[in-house]
Amino acid sequence: MTFLVADEAPTAPMVTDYDKAHLKLYLRLLDADAEGAAWEEAARLLLEIDPVAERDRALRRHETHLARARWMTDQGYLDLLKRGL
Repeated sequence: MTFLVADEAPTAPMVTDYDKAHLKLYLRLLDADAEGAAWEEAARLLLEIDPVAERDRALRRHETHLARARWMTDQGYLDLLKRGL
């Protein structure tokens, strides 16, 4: 099953269904960031948006999803552990 990538990642203080559905995406974004990949490349390949045609939207999508991926590694995983997910 494929899940669409929203323009903005969640900001809830707990792990959401969206987060659970996009864990692999979050990991791939973290890897791309750690490897120094350009945000435009990550937006195109991972977030399914053209950063040339929709620069502002693509940048926002990238920023919010990368921030959520970082939140998952800093805090969100604790919620997963508490709920046994």
